[in-house]
Amino acid sequence: MTHPFLDLPPLSAEGFAAIEDRVARLLDTRQDVLITQGEALLPLEGAIRAAAGPGTVALNVITGPYGQTFGDWLRDAGATVHDLCVPFHTAVTAEQVREAFAEHPEIDFVSLVHAEAATGNTNPVAAVGEVVREHGALFYLDAVASVGAEPVLPDAWGVDLCVIGAQKAMGGPAGVSAISVSERAWARMAANPQAPRRSYLSLLDWKDRWIDGGRKVLPHAPAQLEMLALQACLERIESAGRDAVMARHARAARATRAGAMALGGGLQPYVTEERDATPVATTLRVPTGVVASELVARALASDPALPLAAGGGALAREMIRVNHYGADATPGAVQGSLAALGAALAEQGRQIDPMAARRAAQRAWR
Repeated sequence: MTHPFLDLPPLSAEGFAAIEDRVARLLDTRQDVLITQGEALLPLEGAIRAAAGPGTVALNVITGPYGQTFGDWLRDAGATVHDLCVPFHTAVTAEQVREAFAEHPEIDFVSLVHAEAATGNTNPVAAVGEVVREHGALFYLDAVASVGAEPVLPDAWGVDLCVIGAQKAMGGPAGVSAISVSERAWARMAANPQAPRRSYLSLLDWKDRWIDGGRKVLPHAPAQLEMLALQACLERIESAGRDAVMARHARAARATRAGAMALGGGLQPYVTEERDATPVATTLRVPTGVVASELVARALASDPALPLAAGGGALAREMIRVNHYGADATPGAVQGSLAALGAALAEQGRQIDPMAARRAAQRAWR
């Protein structure tokens, strides 16, 4: 018995390297790009544990739950960590980062999430990168949610460690991820006696056995199906055009925000200023007396395939996420989500205007 997923020829080292090159083109980077064989938490944690140690003084920007996780990893690695906590309905500013350096000039590592899909904000990486470069610190960026929805440019922004995943705006698999690594970052890792070695978390093992060997022999068997899925989604982005894919996500965000405000019923954008809102997902604050998780459950009862979710943890009571990324960055997904939320609000006696929401979303999409 044959099966198209089970009888494929093995992925060669040459094929693996070609997919890495495609990722490099997506990021407009000349840095080393390494595709890691696991979900993006693998390189996110691996990079921190490789580049940070007891001598590291880190500025960890927290604009959502992933920023909190990075702080935990940095402390676990022995780093001294200064958290810059920003309200989740806003974004950090370059001036706030500059003030943190003025207060702690010994900072030599900065960690930042580009787009926090969990809270709906996006941070001004280019402006922050200028400040980080001025002070010579290593710059670590989580661009897992943002890549494909907005520009991600490690070289232009001075990012030394940039992690991406394909499962959101790229519309690809979750089982593989990638990281771009600058020469400065490799040097920092090599000088860190605590950097993981002989470990699945080790980026240095991959550098020694794969990159420095000219990418001729893979260190172990690749995740075949996930790698082919990543190749397919990169081909699709190249075919559509990177700018066109990002423009589609931006339209989806504008349409969702405009439609939700016109819908009524007490829904409001969670991220106050539109300039701080990520194109990958729109978060909405529910009115007083409405529990977000219950409202989402009612909305999904009509169509479980809609890209709706309640916020995580404590945010489950107050926040709704419209995850209009990848295949769901479409007018149909936006309109369907707004209609379902409107119907769920109406069931709870809230006054809504579904036609106004539809018209507002249509106008914003153009």
